[in-house]
Amino acid sequence: MLKDSTKWYASWFDTPYYHILYKDRDHTEAHSFMDKLTQYLNLNPGEKVLDLACGKGRHSIYLNSLGLDVTGVDLSPKSIEHAQKFSNETLNFAVHDMCKAYGHQFDAVFNLFTSFGYFDHEEDNLNTLKAIKADLNSTGIACIDFLNVPYILNNLVAEETKVVDNISFDLKRYYKEGHIFKEIRFSDKGEDYFYTERVKAITLADFKQLFEKADIYLLDTFGDYSLSSYHENHSPRLILIFK
Repeated sequence: MLKDSTKWYASWFDTPYYHILYKDRDHTEAHSFMDKLTQYLNLNPGEKVLDLACGKGRHSIYLNSLGLDVTGVDLSPKSIEHAQKFSNETLNFAVHDMCKAYGHQFDAVFNLFTSFGYFDHEEDNLNTLKAIKADLNSTGIACIDFLNVPYILNNLVAEETKVVDNISFDLKRYYKEGHIFKEIRFSDKGEDYFYTERVKAITLADFKQLFEKADIYLLDTFGDYSLSSYHENHSPRLILIFK
């Protein structure tokens, strides 16, 4: 039985099983979201974008196809190794901890698909926001695409089984001590595996407090990938636009 590492996301996100479980992500929806977001931000070809927690680079690769100069960073060496196969002069990838500033300034910084709030230490949420601010140039704008906590808690599917590539993933979800948990159990090739995803249940009010501490200005909020208005109890996403 595999156990979680100290930083659970460092081990789980680096396994092939993470990508198998989530292989059914909607690329059409993701591309449409990037189209709408880049248009809303008025990003022009050649402008520089930092994709924080880029995974295998699906958003980075598409953003680059729109003519943007994209840098994708992630904590997972295996994900970055995969993403680097798609590198070119205006698309680069690197292993990086997003709690720290990358050291270059960008026209936009994106943190997509609930890639925030995983940290073991509470202060790293604030550290990440400060790092994002440091990575923006004087006119740069950032986006965090997060889950909408009130909606998620009201619609939580406590238990389900997903079969992907002949592997049965038994999933259990629950809320405890300010975090939303997903336990993942499965067997493959005679071995049993167990991982736990944990994300802090950060509400819009919580983000506003963090933004104030990080000296960040909230420009707008949206509630889904079509950039519809945000409604606390009905929106599936909490999309934050800030500088």
